[in-house]
Amino acid sequence: MERKNAWTGYSEAQLAELKSLTDSYKAFLDAGKTERECVKEAVKLAEAQGYVSMEKAKSSGKKLSAGDKVYATYMGKMMALFHIGEKPLQEGMRILGAHIDSPRLDIKQNPLYEDTGLAYLDTHYYGGVKKYQWVTIPLALHGVVVKKDGSVVDVCVGEKEDDPVVLVSDLLIHLAGKQMSKKANIFIAGENLDILIGSRPAPVKDGAAEGKSKESPTGASEDASENSADKKAQKEAVKANILAILKEKYGMEEEDFLSAELEIVPADKARDCGLDRSMIMAYGQDDRVCAYTSLAAQLDTQTQAYTCCCLLVDKEEIGSVGATGMQSRFFENTVAELMELTGTYSELGLRRTLSSCRMLSSDVSAAYDPLYAVYYDKRNSAYFGKGLVFNKYTGARGKSGSNDANAEYVAAVRAMLDKHGVAFQTAELGKVDVGGGGTIAYISALYGMEVIDSGVAVLNMHAPMEVTSKADVYEAYRGYKAFLQEA
Repeated sequence: MERKNAWTGYSEAQLAELKSLTDSYKAFLDAGKTERECVKEAVKLAEAQGYVSMEKAKSSGKKLSAGDKVYATYMGKMMALFHIGEKPLQEGMRILGAHIDSPRLDIKQNPLYEDTGLAYLDTHYYGGVKKYQWVTIPLALHGVVVKKDGSVVDVCVGEKEDDPVVLVSDLLIHLAGKQMSKKANIFIAGENLDILIGSRPAPVKDGAAEGKSKESPTGASEDASENSADKKAQKEAVKANILAILKEKYGMEEEDFLSAELEIVPADKARDCGLDRSMIMAYGQDDRVCAYTSLAAQLDTQTQAYTCCCLLVDKEEIGSVGATGMQSRFFENTVAELMELTGTYSELGLRRTLSSCRMLSSDVSAAYDPLYAVYYDKRNSAYFGKGLVFNKYTGARGKSGSNDANAEYVAAVRAMLDKHGVAFQTAELGKVDVGGGGTIAYISALYGMEVIDSGVAVLNMHAPMEVTSKADVYEAYRGYKAFLQEA
C-alpha cells in the first residue's frame, strides 16, 4: 500500500503553517534539553493560552466546568494538561501521551577528580546509547544543584555563543589499532565517558612554586602535616580551580554534587537539515518531537465534547520507572484531583473514567534508511514525508512488551485521519528478531483504555543528533489535533 508524500499536496497557507510550527518546535528543542526544562517551557506556553495550575484552581474554590483549562506538574519533571469537555469525565477523555526524557550522560554523585593535570566529571549514561557517538563532540552541562538548606541553583553551561563547552576525549587514530579491532559496543567503555572540564591549576601559594618550606619565627619548619596538605593542594590544583569557579558562579561546594541532578547533552542547536531545508537535525527529538506536537495540538484545540488531555512523562528511556515515570500513580492521582474539582469524584467513577479513555501514545518510530536497508522490512517501515506513523504494536521478538492495539480502534483512528485529510502510515520497528523497543502504551492500557502508538519517523534515533522530516512534524500536529476533535 503506497502512501503519497505529504509535501506534494500542501497549499501555500499550509506551507506557511508548517514553517511557523517547525520554527517554534526548534525553539522548544533549544530551550528544553532536559525534562525539567521541557516542563518549564510547557508551563510557559500553557499559561499563555489560559491554563492555570491545579493548585490555583483548588484555592479558588471554583468548580471546574466545560471550557476550563488546568495543568499539574510533579517534581518538575512531568506534566498533565486538561481542557474540560462538555461530556462527563466518566465517559472518558482523549489523551495524547509522550515522554520528555532523552538519552544522555548523567553526572555521578561523587564525580569530580583530577588525573595528571586534567580535571574530569565522572558520568553514568542514561538510556540506550551507542557510546562511541558521544566522544569528541561539543557537550553542554544542564541541571540543578540542591543545597542542604533546600535552595535550588539552575546550571546551564555550553549553550550561549560565548560559553565554554565540555567533551569526552577519544584515543588518537595513530594509537588506536587495538581499540579499532574491538566490537562497537565495547570499544568505548561506559566508565570512559568522563567529561573533560579543565586543565588550568589554581594559583599556587607564596613560596610553593619554588619548593621552599616556610619557617616559623624561631627558624623551625612548619608542621609536616601542613606541608603534606600543601603538596596535595599542588597535586590537585586543577580540581581546586574548578571548585573555585563553581563556588564563584553557583555558590557550590564539592559536597553539593551529592544532591545535584546534572545532565550532559549535545551543545548544538536545532538546525534545518538538507539543502531544501526539509528536515530538522537536533538533540532529543525522541520523544520531544511528539511531546511538542501533542502540546501544540492541545493548546490549539477549542472546547470539545470530551475532555482533552496532554500527558508529558519522564523516565521512559529507562523503563518508565520511578515517581516521575508512567508507572507511577501521578496520572491516576491527577485525574482523581480533576474529578474532585468537577464535583464528580468517586473511586468507581475514577475507574470508569480511566477505562473509557482513548489515547494516542505519542512516540517516535524508526525512519527507513536506505544505507542500512538490510535491517528494515521495506513494506512495513516508516518513510520521511509520508506523515504520522502508527505502530499497532512495538516490543521485541514475539511482540514481547508491546501493546497490541485492537483492530476496531485502529479502524476508528483511520477513519478519523482520512476525514481530516491527515497523511499517515503504518510501520514496525525493523525486521522481526532484529531488535525492538517499547513505549508507555502498555502501561496506559492497564486501565483498559484504547491505546495505539503514533508518532514521527526519526533517523539516527538515540544518537546525539537525530533527524526528522518537517512534513511529518506538521502531519503529527494535524493528526493529534484531529484526534482531540473527533475521537
